[in-house]
Amino acid sequence: MEFTGTQLMFIIFSAIIVIFSILTVTSRRILRAAIYLLFVLISTAGIYFMLNYQFLAAVQLGLYAGGIIVLIIFSILLTSHISQKFEKVEWKKSVFSAIAVIAGIIVTLTAVLNYQFEANNAITQEVDMNLIGTKLLSYDRGGYVLPFEVISILLLASMIGAIVIAKKGKKV
Repeated sequence: MEFTGTQLMFIIFSAIIVIFSILTVTSRRILRAAIYLLFVLISTAGIYFMLNYQFLAAVQLGLYAGGIIVLIIFSILLTSHISQKFEKVEWKKSVFSAIAVIAGIIVTLTAVLNYQFEANNAITQEVDMNLIGTKLLSYDRGGYVLPFEVISILLLASMIGAIVIAKKGKKV
């Protein structure tokens, strides 16, 4: 079986996403889990680039892989010791987690394999960057500045609350 370059890149990105997703949730060291999540987010951006969704890929890299991972690592360094390990998971939790994962895979594969995909013959439209910029920077109806600011204030408040709760028992 011969693969094209695009198919090979998709396989590589997909394998990275699956492997590092598993490593993210199974790692006992929290900082390593954050780094594994970074690889997942970067590979997701790679798939967006392959689909010619450059704007979404740039948002994925800038906001998630850049901002959120830095925020997570900053929070880890503020609230816990760098060498802290999580407790080993009991075998009961591992069995139930495996059953949940297998059930999720079955449901997903059933849904994807039974769906009748149809080719879309619609003509692709040219991306108007001025329209995108206006929508992103607008606070009018359909603008994104106000929701973004509300979410950033909420995130800041929750980070401060998490740090206060984590540091409550420790003497600083």
